[in-house]
Amino acid sequence: MTSTNVQTLLLLPGDGIGPEVTEEARRVAVHVAPDLQIDSAFFGGASYDQFGTPLTEAVMAQARSSDAILMGAVGGPKWDGVARDKRPEAALLAMRKNLDVYANLRPAFCFPSLAGASALKKELVEGLDIMIVRELTSGVYFGQPKTIETLANGERRGVDTQSYTTSEIRRVAARAFELARGRVRTSKFAGVLSCEKSNVMDSGLLWREEVTRLHAEQYGDVKLDHMLADAAAMHLVKAPKDINVLLADNLFGDILSDEAAMLTGSIGMLPSAALGDPGVPGLYEPVHGSAPDIAGKGLANPIAAILSLEMVMRWSLGRPETADRIFNAVNKALVDGARTADLGGSMSTRQMADAIMKHL
Repeated sequence: MTSTNVQTLLLLPGDGIGPEVTEEARRVAVHVAPDLQIDSAFFGGASYDQFGTPLTEAVMAQARSSDAILMGAVGGPKWDGVARDKRPEAALLAMRKNLDVYANLRPAFCFPSLAGASALKKELVEGLDIMIVRELTSGVYFGQPKTIETLANGERRGVDTQSYTTSEIRRVAARAFELARGRVRTSKFAGVLSCEKSNVMDSGLLWREEVTRLHAEQYGDVKLDHMLADAAAMHLVKAPKDINVLLADNLFGDILSDEAAMLTGSIGMLPSAALGDPGVPGLYEPVHGSAPDIAGKGLANPIAAILSLEMVMRWSLGRPETADRIFNAVNKALVDGARTADLGGSMSTRQMADAIMKHL
């Protein structure tokens, strides 16, 4: 984090539609925070094309010295033939691991004017406001061994290892409990709903035991419920408003948060934050992918990137009033009928951003 009084934001536009949507977020940032120092660097496939690696040491150092990092999505079929450790996605995993941003906050909220755009009945999503807390730097995405091997009989076998320690579970669970304390709800799962597969996985059993133990030790004032991850997937499409804060490991959190995103009308709507310990720069990104099929066509929805900037202001830069301005401007633009193609409209990426900026 920078030691001067000037706050710094590092933009990593990434690949596909990443540069398009992060450019609109940059325009909003310049408008609402003209004192903010904004830098940009290659990342993901764009970095591989330029330097032969998806994440250079220089960019990693730049990220560490920033107050926050706002990324676009990475990857695409262009790099399918690249070695796994050089693929764009490797940069994303390395950035998360190197910064140790272990708590991934993925809000799933439904703007009132978009309730009719959800795949679910309107009454199921009106007022939807879930915070998903996903463990981000351990679990099956990072566990070793991880390999594809050839057996003696000639068959090939893929191996991925799901692994968690007590401290890795407790620190992300603490984030979930703290968040739930500030989100008073009267729903069925009004506090933290912790999800795993403790019925068939030892790592899931450890997860349930450690979350329960931490709750008893420090967070008895917060309601805690447990649910198997597959049952949680069903509940998300049956009665999503029952859930307040949903806590899950890296794999199940990835899946459940993407499912929850679609309840809101479009995956192009939702942001995310990855947070570590105090003093560590936050990592922010839209939850959507790089969408190479529409890249460069001006069709992408910039709202997820702009709301990721809103989270930057709220969680890393200590500017809640600015965050509120951005969120309210998005809401007003949607009320006015602003829509990109994914929301059933015809606005371009730039036109949608302009509609939002009109209300700032």
